[in-house]
Amino acid sequence: MMSQPTAPPEDGTDDHISAEEQVEAKELTRLKSRVVYEIIRQEGESELRRPQSAIWWSGIAAGGGITLSLMTEAMFRTYLPDAPWRPLVENFGYTAGFLLVILSRMQLFTENTITTVLPSLAKPCRRTLVGTSRLWITVFTANMIGTFLAALLIAYGGILTPDVTASAVEISRHVAGWSASETFLKAIPAGFLIAAIVWMMPSAEGSEFWVIAFFTYIIALGDMAHVVVGSAELFLLAIIGEANIFKLIGVNLLPALLGNILGGTGLFALLAWGQVSNEMKDDKH
Repeated sequence: MMSQPTAPPEDGTDDHISAEEQVEAKELTRLKSRVVYEIIRQEGESELRRPQSAIWWSGIAAGGGITLSLMTEAMFRTYLPDAPWRPLVENFGYTAGFLLVILSRMQLFTENTITTVLPSLAKPCRRTLVGTSRLWITVFTANMIGTFLAALLIAYGGILTPDVTASAVEISRHVAGWSASETFLKAIPAGFLIAAIVWMMPSAEGSEFWVIAFFTYIIALGDMAHVVVGSAELFLLAIIGEANIFKLIGVNLLPALLGNILGGTGLFALLAWGQVSNEMKDDKH
C-alpha cells in the first residue's frame, strides 16, 4: 500500500531545507539591491574606460535615434481622430525612441546620470569625478548634435509627410510654451524615472521592452520634460524660424537639463546608494 504524502508545514517552510540554507536564502534576498548596485557600478566603470571616440559617435546616434519619439508621436497625432482618448494612444509613440536607444545600447545622457555616478559615490576620487564630468559633457554634446541633425531632417529633409511634420511642430510648440520653472519641475520626475529604468534593467531580463515602454509612456502621459527629446523639439522650432534659439536654450533646455540631473543623480542615485552603503561599510569591518 502506498504511503500518503506528508503535508507541508503550516509555516510554509520545507523540511528538506536546512536552517543554514534558509538563512542563506534570506541573505540572498536581502542582498538583491547590492547585486543590482554592483552590476550598474561595474557598467559605469566600463563606460568611464571607453574610448572618447566611441562614446562620441554613440551619443550622436542616440540623439538621432531618440528623435523617433517625436516623429512617432506626430504620426499618431496626424492619423488618429481628435477624440478625448487620443492622448492615451498618441503618447505611446513617445516610447519608440527610448526603446531604440536603450535596447541598442547607445549613449543617452539621462542614463549616465546614474550609471557613471555610482562609481563616484563608491570611490569619490579625482579619477572618477573627472571621468564622470568628461563623459557627461561628451555624451550631452553628442546627443545635442544628434537631435539637431534629426530636427534638420524633419524640417527640410522630407523624411515625413507635410501633415506629420506639422504635427511635430505642434507638439514642439507645446514644449516651448513652458516657463523655466515649469520645465525644471517637469524634468525632475522624468530624470528619476529614467534612472529607475537603469536600476531595474539587470533584474528585468526578458522584460526589458515592457519596462522601458511602460515608464517612458508615463513620462509622456504625465507631460514631463526630457532634455534630449525636448532638444529635438526646440531645435525644430528654431530651425523653421518660429523661436529664438537662445531663448529656447535659456528657458527650456537648461532647466530641463538641471531637472533631469537632479531627478536622476540628486534623488535616484543617492537613494540607490543609500540602500547599500551601510551594508558595504559593514563588509569592510
